[in-house]
Amino acid sequence: MLLATVIETQALLETCLAALVAGVGVALTFSLAILGTTRFSEAQRDGHRLEAAAFATLGVLGFAATGAAIAFGIIVVAS
Repeated sequence: MLLATVIETQALLETCLAALVAGVGVALTFSLAILGTTRFSEAQRDGHRLEAAAFATLGVLGFAATGAAIAFGIIVVAS
């Protein structure tokens, strides 16, 4: 019996690639959320209202994207 018949290498590679993309994507969206939140705080403290609004938007979108990715992952695992 060959090892290739026991392990489906194509499915294994697809799973590894999907996990890598998902991990990097979630880390990126969460880092953008943290960046937006911290820069919003700094810009607001310094009195830069337009800049603070832009960073607040970035933070909210980052947290929303992170939450959506987590919810999507839970749905995929549950189904």
